[in-house]
Amino acid sequence: MRYSILFLLFCALLFSQCSSDEKHFISDENYRGIINTQFMLTTEMAVNRKADLFDVFNDSLTLEESEALRFLYASMPLNDLADYDGAYFLKVVRTTLEGRDHFSWTNDIPEYVFRHFVLPYRVNNENLDSARWVLYHELKDRVANLSLHDAALEVNHWCHERVSYQGTDIRTSSPLSTIRTGFGRCGEESTLLVAALRSVCIPARQVYVPRWAHSDDNHAWVEVWVDGDWKYLGGCEPSAQFNQGWFAEPARRAMLVHTKAFGRYYGSGEVLYEEERFSELNVLSNYAINRKVHVKVVDELRQSIEGAKVEFGLYNYAEFFPLYTTYSDEEGLCSFTTGLGDLVIYASKQDAFGFVKLSVSEQDHVKVILDRKVGDEFELSMHLKPPKKLEALPSDTTGNHLCSQRLEYEDSLRIATIKSQLDWERVQARAKKEGWLPRGPEKMFLSAAKGNFETIFKLMDYPDQDKVLRLFHTLADKDLR
Repeated sequence: MRYSILFLLFCALLFSQCSSDEKHFISDENYRGIINTQFMLTTEMAVNRKADLFDVFNDSLTLEESEALRFLYASMPLNDLADYDGAYFLKVVRTTLEGRDHFSWTNDIPEYVFRHFVLPYRVNNENLDSARWVLYHELKDRVANLSLHDAALEVNHWCHERVSYQGTDIRTSSPLSTIRTGFGRCGEESTLLVAALRSVCIPARQVYVPRWAHSDDNHAWVEVWVDGDWKYLGGCEPSAQFNQGWFAEPARRAMLVHTKAFGRYYGSGEVLYEEERFSELNVLSNYAINRKVHVKVVDELRQSIEGAKVEFGLYNYAEFFPLYTTYSDEEGLCSFTTGLGDLVIYASKQDAFGFVKLSVSEQDHVKVILDRKVGDEFELSMHLKPPKKLEALPSDTTGNHLCSQRLEYEDSLRIATIKSQLDWERVQARAKKEGWLPRGPEKMFLSAAKGNFETIFKLMDYPDQDKVLRLFHTLADKDLR
């Protein structure tokens, strides 16, 4: 305990030494206080990694660098505190602030938007890599003379030159791994695009429909802060303008579209969940006609029940998927903003439960009675409808035609890169020089590694190749890549 107190005093001394003449990264004093408090708790929690994480504060940091770094530490997932070192996070901060001073459009980005949707290094559950500075140096000259609007569209073209859609397993590849692979599912394409946009200081966030209302599937795409508002585009799927894409019409029938923000969030938008280290936002209003529905939970005597768990269930994949879960207040009330389809509201407390169908297009208030007990047997029949299909929005026919021509060229670039990733003549020549020839298994793993084959090739130098092959047999292709 004494050690922890001394360390906290040390951190407080660092804060006090910052010059008052320097510019703040967090100008709001109240919010800065919240972050500092959470940062102090983080230092105490991660005291066993004190040197690895916090020695970077001994560097000559500007006030902005120090505050930006504290924001990241106060907001990052706990596993990042365990898995990565302070030097990594400081390089993220310094690269981001360098980009902010390099691009003219950053002058028009509100501070809270920059803080939550440019600085953060993480998009999803991907492993962290050096994408922030690699992509910054790759892209900065390509977009330097463009407006923020045009630069955002151009970054998506750059991503399409390298990655196209293909289904993969549920784990999310890091941005640079996805580039080496040449393909990814929607969550990986959108993670790459968000990382690329943030690298050149364009505010971006991954948005997600956990389940469609009209079909058994889900989807992720990207929102970009442009001209004072959030606009959307498909990850690695360029279009002539924003707010276009194959998913545009399905999104107008969605029951929930949400995104996450690093840290405690006090900006615009409806907050679904708020925790110490992240906030989840409901952005459905950017896409669909919606309504705020109100639920009251009561017992069999019609008395309000406080603290009942309430799930707003959407029927999809033969289950009632909980789009949103919350708890009733002291008056038995809770609410949720959703689309104009049908939901099943399920409420429970202890061994009592109840449920009711809600047709959002027809009603916005419903009462759930906890009149059943765990173990009760019953049958029921329901007819559930998604939101109505709307008349399609007009599209930019001329712009889309020109964009399609460009996409064909970008496809050719990507295909050529993929073909060049594994040059078997070069592989065999190198292997022969080192005294072995690729057999069937080696060829299989080298091929599966895609652009990461050099790493796999090096492991073939290990004296016990059979042991290496046994290891490779345990790995998914995504691990090899």
